[in-house]
Amino acid sequence: MTHTPLEGKVALVTGAGSGLGEATARALAQAGCSVACIDVNEEAVTRVSRDLIDFDIESVSMPCDVRDEQAVFETVESIIEHFERLDFIVNNAAIDHTVSIDEMTVQQWDDVIDINLRAPFLFAKAALPIMREQGGGHIINIASTAATRAWGNASAYHASKWGLVGFSRGLGVEGRPDGIKTTTIIPGGMRTHFFDRFVEQGIPMPEEANLQDPANVANLIVYALSMPAETSLQEVIVTPLNETSWP
Repeated sequence: MTHTPLEGKVALVTGAGSGLGEATARALAQAGCSVACIDVNEEAVTRVSRDLIDFDIESVSMPCDVRDEQAVFETVESIIEHFERLDFIVNNAAIDHTVSIDEMTVQQWDDVIDINLRAPFLFAKAALPIMREQGGGHIINIASTAATRAWGNASAYHASKWGLVGFSRGLGVEGRPDGIKTTTIIPGGMRTHFFDRFVEQGIPMPEEANLQDPANVANLIVYALSMPAETSLQEVIVTPLNETSWP
């Protein structure tokens, strides 16, 4: 019987109820990980967690508003109580409000920053003592090509994703002495519900050929987590072949 490098590990995935989060939870389960599925949408995350049982691994679903400091710390504590360890965190939960700076409310700005940037800090802060005590761990932060270029009506999203790259670099340096790795995944456009708001706001959708299957990005996450102990994949950009913003 072939064993994978991730078999028996415990992973926490935020935004696991759909899109890249769901694809990542499935890829991790297929690789032999136990998976704690986190999402604000209880119905969606319960469905995903239930489906993972088909991979013969253990999975739990935990509804959580990642903006809530107490909820984040309680969620991590519950995972430790249940699995007795936590090896991987995939900070995937994200939102955007596609409006101009003039039109964006302060609350909309705060929501984007809180979910996309503050939440990864909260999960890292809650998990670092556990990972340090158990001798290592790995945190994956999902940024975006919005952290490498800019377009209009996405100021908060750009700020959050550029900030996440910087936070990840600092976190990687701090975790290194304790065997705690940090990897930033920088994906281009994916075929997920993320673009649903475009239709609602009358914004043209990207062409289907210029988007990638989130399962491809999820497989990259598994690859990053599978690297040998002495090697860290720190940052990687993964885009659709035909994404027109790149050479």
